[in-house]
Amino acid sequence: MDEEKAQDILRAWGESAAYWDRNRDVIRSMFEPITSALLGEAGVSKGDSVLDVAGGTGQPSIAIAEVVGPSGEVVCTDAVAEMVRAAEEEARRLGLRNIRFRQCPADSLPFKDDEFDLSVSRLGLMFFPQPVAALKEMLRVIRPGGRVALAVWAGREFNPFFRVVSEVISRYTEPEPEEPDAPGAFRFEAPGAVSNLLRQAGAREVVEREFDFHIEAAVTLKDFWRVRSELSDTLREKMGRLSREELSRATEEISSAMRSYFPDDRMKIPARVIVATGAKAVSK
Repeated sequence: MDEEKAQDILRAWGESAAYWDRNRDVIRSMFEPITSALLGEAGVSKGDSVLDVAGGTGQPSIAIAEVVGPSGEVVCTDAVAEMVRAAEEEARRLGLRNIRFRQCPADSLPFKDDEFDLSVSRLGLMFFPQPVAALKEMLRVIRPGGRVALAVWAGREFNPFFRVVSEVISRYTEPEPEEPDAPGAFRFEAPGAVSNLLRQAGAREVVEREFDFHIEAAVTLKDFWRVRSELSDTLREKMGRLSREELSRATEEISSAMRSYFPDDRMKIPARVIVATGAKAVSK
């Protein structure tokens, strides 16, 4: 990926940061099962020193801070300044003292070799410009024998949260050609893709599994479209191309297609991610 495209991605995430901050409670609820699975696979426990790469507005770093306790520490990194500021403000509001923050790209981590026990990234790997370089860095900064744990989205067919909206909007906008290996939510949806990246980066004892759960939160069907569009700069851009009439029709179609995922008018959408871990080699 060239530098101009990488900067465009950072700008888009910067514009989304305010929306992610505003919806932080909803997002925490939506992705809590992923966080629990990720921490379980990584083996995060009391007293650990953990690096969270692409931590966004503070999750899962804040959840990790609660697990490792005052004897442990979390460092939350993100390449987007606006995300880091929002995460810092939330940690300050919660009075957390065992969490630090750094703005930095995933493929250039400003930490010493072997500095952390573990490293995690929840739904970040798919957007890294240089994923193998980022994984090498995540392995470099953890101790020998420590583990890197990652979560990425499985295919669209398993994730109606994305698929349904995309199918409707595509009927109103001209689809844009996707470049091979371009950053995106489903970049590493193929089984084995993340494992291969970990092995290329030098990880040992690589394990990958599919994890099914439900995206749940106190979001009504009426509010779904607002939340869904606020979390995606791509979707907001496409919406901007639609006339008022087209947007109204698309909204009605999305509500109709999503209704079955709102029992008792509360969001409960089936979903699937891929969780993968790998260990740093132990020197002989």
